[in-house]
Amino acid sequence: MKLSKSLIIAALVTGSLFAGSAMLQAQTDTNTPPAGAPPAGAPPGGGRGMRGGPSLDQIATALKLDDATKEKIKPILDAQRQKMTDLRADTSLAPEDRRAKVQAIRDDTATQLKAILTPDQFDQYQKITQRRRPAPAASTPPPVAAPQQ
Repeated sequence: MKLSKSLIIAALVTGSLFAGSAMLQAQTDTNTPPAGAPPAGAPPGGGRGMRGGPSLDQIATALKLDDATKEKIKPILDAQRQKMTDLRADTSLAPEDRRAKVQAIRDDTATQLKAILTPDQFDQYQKITQRRRPAPAASTPPPVAAPQQ
């Protein structure tokens, strides 16, 4: 009797190990995208383009572009994206050289877009594509508050 209880317990433990293993395997299925992942075919970053920048559709909507203008700026933005990708892949550059090349790519893109967009659209484009940068440090420290009594 004691032997059969031990066998039953061992069988239950083994069965639950197999069941737990099967559930773990089902959770880590490579065909299922992780929770919160964009749908297949969507750009990475939740609809954002160039490493966190706005996508072509977002730019077109913000600037109220017609289809003809959208088709004109698409190859320019695609070329910028490719140049940035190539630059990120080049690990031989020093950080200051990389920053200079990034700025040159952005300037070239801006020059090309300025020729296509209206002045208002171009100003809006610059506002929506600017990266947030910390404000320059003040030359004098902020005043220190007197202790309260």
